[in-house]
Amino acid sequence: MARNNRRRQKAAEKEAVEQESFFEKHLRLIAGIAVVIVLVVVAIVLARIFINKRGAKAELALFPCEQYFQQGNYEKALEGDGQQCDGFVTVANQYSMTKAGNLAKLYAGVSYAQLGKYDEAKQYLEKFSPKKDEMISPAALGALGNTYVQLGEQEKGAETLVKAAKKADNTVLSPLFLVQAGEVYESLGNVDKALELYEQVKSNYRASVQGSEIDKYIERAKSSK
Repeated sequence: MARNNRRRQKAAEKEAVEQESFFEKHLRLIAGIAVVIVLVVVAIVLARIFINKRGAKAELALFPCEQYFQQGNYEKALEGDGQQCDGFVTVANQYSMTKAGNLAKLYAGVSYAQLGKYDEAKQYLEKFSPKKDEMISPAALGALGNTYVQLGEQEKGAETLVKAAKKADNTVLSPLFLVQAGEVYESLGNVDKALELYEQVKSNYRASVQGSEIDKYIERAKSSK
């Protein structure tokens, strides 16, 4: 009887350690956020050509802040340097009705996320007005979903990631967000939902980076049922 008790205790301890490791790995989604940030940066740079003349002044104010952002100096990018860069926060507030001001909100949200200030990141990412594009808006929505997860709003985060995947509808962002959402649902114990999302990746985005290794996600989810 004592031996059986010890065996059960060891099994319980092992399960607890594995569960803790799972949550640490899949709820933080740090790697996922890093990928989204890179995609956001690329998309924003490409989008600069769409800034209209009415936002020329806002565009000029945004440019020096972008340089700090690309250098990884998120504090100065956000708050300014007291010289040429006023900071994304100022640009977002002063030119909120322009395209550049809207992009400043996105930049600010991503910058705060990079600094681990997720409450502030959420505030600015929610203020960003999405457009009908294939990269910037879905990437922004994905960044917001990851931010929700960081703040402990897992269900909302997963739902937002699924929306981002649907909005993107491409082989770069969609499978990434579907896998991230699936991992969150797994951590919440909703394995069926996770499997549904993984199967979507396998069916629709097999040629993507995530699609090439999706079978291991599917097998892991099935084994936990």
